[in-house]
Amino acid sequence: MEHDQINATIDANNAAVAAGDMDAILATFEPNCALVGEPGMLAQGTSALRDAFTQFIGMSPQISVTNHEIIQADDIALHSSTWKMSGKAPDGSEFEQTGFSVVVLRKQPDGRWLMVIDNPFGDHLVKSS
Repeated sequence: MEHDQINATIDANNAAVAAGDMDAILATFEPNCALVGEPGMLAQGTSALRDAFTQFIGMSPQISVTNHEIIQADDIALHSSTWKMSGKAPDGSEFEQTGFSVVVLRKQPDGRWLMVIDNPFGDHLVKSS
């Protein structure tokens, strides 16, 4: 099992978001990846991710994974986690959020694990019922 490498990809993404480093953010995703920016809104591909993350990093988000689980089958992994995030809303007010994230990763030919699907709102169906 390669849980340490899978977690390292998630940690690298969260650190890059906190630093506002767009190149480092995008380096954690496959080129034709999919990101749920909010429930019902899908960003697919590098250009769409760049747009989505440009708005997101403007809120100075600080994200921490509070619990996680990894299920791996060969070169595919499912990383599920609870998270906590703080930042600043567009009006300058501070906010805190918590949620449940579901991320699908794929092992690359060079051994790196990259995100294919990132859904930080994996619990939205539960919350809406």
